[in-house]
Amino acid sequence: MTPTDFVADVPDAPASNHPALLGQLAADLLALNYTVDGVAELVGDEAWQALEKDQLIPALLACQQAGTSGDQPAAPVLLWMLGERISDDQLGTAFPRTGPEGLHRLGLAERSDADHWHATVDLRPYTSDTSGDLWVASDLGQHQRPGVLRRDHVLGIGHASLNLAQLTIRPAVDRSLDLGTGCGIQTFHLLDHAQHVTATDISTRALAFTRFNLLLNAEGLRLDPTDLGARVTLRQGSLLDPVAGETFDLIVSNPPFVITPRQPGESADNQFTYRDGGLPGDDIVSTLVRDLPALLTEGGTAQLLGNWEITAGSGTWHERIESWIPAGVDGWVIQREQLTPSGYALTWLRDAAETRDPHWFAERYSAYLADFASRNVEAIGFGSVVLRTQPPGGPSQAGPAPLRRFEEITHPLEQPIGPHIAAALRRQDWSTAHTGDLADQHLVVSDDVTEERHQRPGAEHPGVILLRQGAGFRRTNLLSTELAGFVSACDGELTAGQITMALGALLGQDDEGFREALLADVLELLLDGFLIPADDHWDQDRPVEVGH
Repeated sequence: MTPTDFVADVPDAPASNHPALLGQLAADLLALNYTVDGVAELVGDEAWQALEKDQLIPALLACQQAGTSGDQPAAPVLLWMLGERISDDQLGTAFPRTGPEGLHRLGLAERSDADHWHATVDLRPYTSDTSGDLWVASDLGQHQRPGVLRRDHVLGIGHASLNLAQLTIRPAVDRSLDLGTGCGIQTFHLLDHAQHVTATDISTRALAFTRFNLLLNAEGLRLDPTDLGARVTLRQGSLLDPVAGETFDLIVSNPPFVITPRQPGESADNQFTYRDGGLPGDDIVSTLVRDLPALLTEGGTAQLLGNWEITAGSGTWHERIESWIPAGVDGWVIQREQLTPSGYALTWLRDAAETRDPHWFAERYSAYLADFASRNVEAIGFGSVVLRTQPPGGPSQAGPAPLRRFEEITHPLEQPIGPHIAAALRRQDWSTAHTGDLADQHLVVSDDVTEERHQRPGAEHPGVILLRQGAGFRRTNLLSTELAGFVSACDGELTAGQITMALGALLGQDDEGFREALLADVLELLLDGFLIPADDHWDQDRPVEVGH
């Protein structure tokens, strides 16, 4: 297929070429209060929390107790979220505009017998602070249907997709790319701050789901359903092929990064396309890290999730990743989790319901372990990658080196973390612009930072001084006496150089080496967000909130 707009309906996916029916469905869903708040109110807090973990029984009991009248969302919850059968009468009462046959024409339900219907998709509410109440269709999950997932399964709103939405920066941009769109959830959020979004996927079914979701939510997303192409382009193809030769201001991707044992003679029909890119090891992530910067405008940013293999004998977990990032490109990698080969294999075999057949499970489990052993893999890391090209007039070959940051953060972060990633990149730019004159700058302590002192009873001085962030990355920094003194004096009145000179005189270390070492530590505190420039205008951009 050539990289042109995708507009077709495809078999076994929701149909989006029925505008009148889509409008009737949206009206019925609103009348039922089929929203995040509406469903949570219907089933109760405990059942809602269980439902978010794919535990269906508490919500099922709540819906059965509530009944399926036409003024509450029990019927759609039973049908699409719980995978239960619904009678003709129940469905007709709940959807007076669309009707059971209308749901069938849209590809959302089909007959189980002469009197009952069952879901063909998962259609659930989603909410965003900017777009309000929305609905997202995807394939039924392994907890809603029997057997192994279909190979062309279209994933819904999972932890990974929410994670990516939470960590994406949200500047106003002209052109953005959602690479591997799936059900389209990243495109939803990009439309809040991008003039145009190009969404790609190798799966025509995924693109059909995305198109359906966009048109069903056209009003909330501020789209013209008669001219979808004015703001969104859907393209089918593998990796970067559909957008070859184009550039974007912002790229986001939740790629099919799951490491999967390759088999002789396998084809795409043998692969779970929603998670398996068909390449060996972590090649799909390394390929994207190497190639995505070529698709960015000057100063553009790419953010993606990924896995990476950590081989025995590696000096660090990021040793291999460092070689993937092109020269002259900023790279920031955060590892959030690390699994053993056996733990990784079990996680993804469970994900696709491949543990139900003992013989198949044993065969696939063994294949995973043999595959990792063939590359001497001792662990697999999961996390996120930020790539950024230099803006016009940015650092040259003779100037400061591009950002290279690799950190492991396993504790909970404030969500959304995207605003704090954006702020960190702005602090990086600020520090680059002030290379050589940090001593002349005025700094203040960030509002969320507190100091913590530990000392033995009766001791004259604390033995440990910690600086803690209450927001964002929630980092903790162990301070030296002189660095603690510097932070205490950062009220924006004195320059960094004046404070270091005063501390040197106070501590009897009034020499250039002391001041340079202290300013180097101060710079690290600034890059981590403990300190910020006193100039009120350095951090003007405020982010767009994301949904849940």
